[in-house]
Amino acid sequence: MTVLKLKFSFQRRVRLAQALWLLSWVAMFSGVITFATGIFLKTELVRREEVMHNNDIHIVPNLLIMVGLASVGINICAGKVCQDSLDASRFPRWKNILIPFFCISFLFTSMLLVAMIMSYALQPSLEESLKVGLKNGIRFYKDTDTPGRCFQKETIDRLQMEFQCCGNTNYRDWFEVQWINNRYLDFTSKEVKDRVRSNVDGRYLLDGVPFSCCNPASPRPCIQYQLLDNSAHFNYEYQSEELNLYNRGCRQALVSYYMSLMNTIGPAVMSVFLIQMTVLLSLRFLQTSMEAVEGQENVEIETEGYILEKGVKETIMELKEKVKNILNQVKVDAAPSQAEPTEEEAGEKEATPAS
Repeated sequence: MTVLKLKFSFQRRVRLAQALWLLSWVAMFSGVITFATGIFLKTELVRREEVMHNNDIHIVPNLLIMVGLASVGINICAGKVCQDSLDASRFPRWKNILIPFFCISFLFTSMLLVAMIMSYALQPSLEESLKVGLKNGIRFYKDTDTPGRCFQKETIDRLQMEFQCCGNTNYRDWFEVQWINNRYLDFTSKEVKDRVRSNVDGRYLLDGVPFSCCNPASPRPCIQYQLLDNSAHFNYEYQSEELNLYNRGCRQALVSYYMSLMNTIGPAVMSVFLIQMTVLLSLRFLQTSMEAVEGQENVEIETEGYILEKGVKETIMELKEKVKNILNQVKVDAAPSQAEPTEEEAGEKEATPAS
C-alpha cells in the first residue's frame, strides 16, 4: 500500500518546486545557525575544561557542528533539484542520485534529535564531571609554581567571580584544603606551626576562603578569615551573614548555566529538525511526481506523488533484502577466485619430471 499518495497537476508541481526552493534556503540558514550554535557551545565547554573531569558532554556540540555543515550541503543540493524539476529534460539526471541522497539526509537529520536528547541525558555525567574537576581545581589552587597548574588559581578565581559562586558545593569546601602556597607562609610563626601540626597531613588549614568568594553586594567589608568564629569580628554571626560570601557552589552554578544553554538550544534544534524534515518530505513528493513525467510527450499531465511506493513493512523488508544481496556480493568478490595458474606456476609444473 502506497504511503501518503497525492495527485499533482502541472501547476501544483511548479508551485511545490518554487516553495521548496525557498524552504531549502531557509533550511540552509537554519543549518548555519545550528553550526554556529555548536561552535558557541563547544567554546563554552572548552573554556571550562580545566574544571571538568571528562569530555563526554562535548559530543553534543560536535554533533551540532557536523549536522549543521551537512545541512548546508543537503539544502544546496535540494535547491538545485528544485531548479532542475522545472525542466523535465534535466530532472532525469537526478534519478540515480536522489535515493542515496535521501538516506544520507535522513541520517544526518535524525542526528539533530540525537543531539537534543543527549543534551538532557548527559546532565548527570556533566554534574559528575564538574564535581571531580572542581574538587581537583580547588585542591591545586595553591600550586602556582607547578608546571601545568600555574593558571589554576586564576581559573578558579575568575570562575567564582563570573558565576558568583564559592567552592564546589559551598564555601566550606575551602576549609578542607590548603589553598595558600607555602611560599607565603611564615613557618617561624607559632600560629602557622600550630595549624600545620594540627592535622596528620601537615597542611595549613583554616576557616577562610579566597577573595574571589567575596560578595560585592555585602554592606560590610568582606570577611575572608575566621569565618566560623563570631568573636573574631565585631557584630558578626556567620549563620546569618548571607551577603558576606557567595552561598551557591560553583558546581550548581555551572550545571545551571549549561542546562539553561541546553534548554535554549533544544527547541531551536527541534525547529531546525522540523524544517529539514519538511524539506526532505516535500522533495520526495516532487521526485516521485516528476518520475511519472519521464518519457511522456506532454509534461503537463497530472501525476501522483508519494512518500513510499509500498507499505512501511514491505519497504523495510525490501531494503533489508537489497542490503543482504550487496553484502553477499561483496563476500563473493572478496573470496579467492579459482583462477587459472599463472605462467610461473605453469612453468614449475612443466619442469616437474613425470613419475
